[in-house]
Amino acid sequence: MSGQASFAHTLRGRMPAFGKLGRPGLIILVVAVVGITCFAPRGYPLTVFGDVFGFILLLVTAGAMLSNAMTQQRARAFWALLSVGCSMWAINQWGWTWIEVIRRREIPDPFIGDVILFVHIVPFMAAVALRPHRPLKDRKVLLDALNFGMLLVWWVFLYMFIVFPDEYVQLNTLVYSKNYDLLYLLENLVLVFVLGMVASSTPGNWRRIYWNLFISASVYTLGSEMINAAIARNQYYSGGPYDMLLLLAMGWMLWAALLARRIDLAPSPDDEPASRWVGLAPRLATAAILSLPLFGLWVVFNDHEPARLRNFRLLVTLAATFVLGVFVFLKQFLLDRQLIALLDQSRQSYENLQRLQTHLVQKEKLASLGQLVAGAAHEINNPLAAILGYSELLAAHTTEGEQAAMAEKIGQQARRTRDLVADLLSFSQQNPSEKVLVDVSALVQRALQMHDANIHGRNIRLGTDLRHGLPRIWGNTNQLLQAFIHLSENAIDALGDIGGGALRVKTSLQNNEVVVEFSDSGPGMTEPERVFDPFYTTKPVGKGTGLGLSVTYGVVQDHQGHIDCQNKPEGGAVFTVRFPVASQAASAVQAGRS
Repeated sequence: MSGQASFAHTLRGRMPAFGKLGRPGLIILVVAVVGITCFAPRGYPLTVFGDVFGFILLLVTAGAMLSNAMTQQRARAFWALLSVGCSMWAINQWGWTWIEVIRRREIPDPFIGDVILFVHIVPFMAAVALRPHRPLKDRKVLLDALNFGMLLVWWVFLYMFIVFPDEYVQLNTLVYSKNYDLLYLLENLVLVFVLGMVASSTPGNWRRIYWNLFISASVYTLGSEMINAAIARNQYYSGGPYDMLLLLAMGWMLWAALLARRIDLAPSPDDEPASRWVGLAPRLATAAILSLPLFGLWVVFNDHEPARLRNFRLLVTLAATFVLGVFVFLKQFLLDRQLIALLDQSRQSYENLQRLQTHLVQKEKLASLGQLVAGAAHEINNPLAAILGYSELLAAHTTEGEQAAMAEKIGQQARRTRDLVADLLSFSQQNPSEKVLVDVSALVQRALQMHDANIHGRNIRLGTDLRHGLPRIWGNTNQLLQAFIHLSENAIDALGDIGGGALRVKTSLQNNEVVVEFSDSGPGMTEPERVFDPFYTTKPVGKGTGLGLSVTYGVVQDHQGHIDCQNKPEGGAVFTVRFPVASQAASAVQAGRS
């Protein structure tokens, strides 16, 4: 078991102990905390309780959030950001513990932990902006990360612009404390508002998580303002009644983390309309960028404080503008890449749709024509046999040259018509056939060997690249052999018409498909998109019926394959046939039989 998994297992073993207290146990714990904070006398023991108990509570809460991040993959980033926020909160609390408990001193003013306390709200905002209740496909991880970065930079800029000058550049405790309290209140109110917004528009169990976080943030905001007011009146002390709401908010956040372990936090259904607030984070990021010039103009024309503070604010504004500008560039770069990817997907979808439409039209043509010619061919065949027989008898008993020639021509046309009827019957009988495992390369080589006589003496060069050992396919040997003969014969005839050329046949394996390519250097196809149409041919009358490639198309479709024809840029045509390997086609073949 890895260290991370071991840690997660340890957390899973210990964290539920808080959830198993039950309602009476929780009531007793809350009453005990309230009693201690409200009625225990002020002194060192109460300070130890307030600081140490709060620090431990935050550590446990951060651990529970981290454990959720390790175990809930779909909401990992959400819980991780909450854990980061609680950890920063715990660091601030440890600063109080270190100074007040260990060193036994008063908290200095200004206190460096105030910066960490101010920033710890930002991961909470970013976690909510991730919308973990939405399906993963609705979220853009990199864009969400950039929005979080811009949000973090903007809040840090506000702190550096409004609070920091009077805190560290030129100390002015009254101004610094007032500005810090107002800005921190604004930050907490934004978090409360966003949580309330999301909780009110989220369905399912995620609503319960959001509402618990909303209550925790609201209680914390109220308690924080009460503490700041008490500090201003010099009435605050650690562990006292003003810490009651603070500890209650920490405990409520821990309860939200433990509650997530007991309920199913499934994402919203895909068909659920997205919330109108889903674009809030990008809009806030845009508003943050546009606000920077306004801050700069305010410093130039309306800031009457010492030049040291004004120069610092201008420098901070320029630095924030540069950093946010880098974020904007990265965000635009990602958006452009997504747009290009979307355009590519749209183009591919359109091409696939066109290809599918072409195939459907082709199959409809073949199906309709097959039904038509199946009956017509049988009706024609009987009188045709009689015509052929009588023409042969007439030619045998005719002695005159002209009449014999005419009888011979009648016989030739009758035989041509008989071959056409045979092709029609072959074309119409494209039913699923019994299939076995077939070695495509061996079958292609066998088909090419049958053309040796046709190639010889015609200045046709035959090149092969037949890979042996390719995965076998489910197929009918006779049908596939006939299909390969048609394809090679079509290329040989095209090369013969121009006095020769090169024919190259190649087999390969691509993406779990056995691919066969018939490539020639002939004149190419006049209309590649029509070559599989029945009766379409560019051969002279009497040399072809235009059904060979249509029959081949039907054979390939029956084998769950795909065939297409394209003209090559350098000239010539290439027929590409793809067959799924046996493991991919078995289920489709079985479905075709049933």
